[in-house]
Amino acid sequence: MKTALFVFNGDPMCFIHVLLNALDLHKRGCDVRIVMEGGSVQLAPAMVKPEHPLANLFAQVREKELLDGACKACSVKLGVDKAVQDAGVPLIGDMNGHPSMGAYLNAGYQIITF
Repeated sequence: MKTALFVFNGDPMCFIHVLLNALDLHKRGCDVRIVMEGGSVQLAPAMVKPEHPLANLFAQVREKELLDGACKACSVKLGVDKAVQDAGVPLIGDMNGHPSMGAYLNAGYQIITF
């Protein structure tokens, strides 16, 4: 099974479920990808700091290469593009600066939004 988790919500209490589900799906042998969109892009710079409550889960997701990246357009609009890149999260956006759900669908991914 191929699943892409598109995260628009910038609330850490929502994002923890994205991280947990991505790790669970991966553990079950699924091909899972996380795409940070909208307000969620603002979380990336904070989650790489060891004191952040989600730092450990975010590190696990990154080590397993489950995070495709953060929306370039949203990162620029919210003024965090440099901070996102400094956190080691790629900026992606093949659809006018935004990641294309269509590209994931064409690649056989089921899309779940948060």
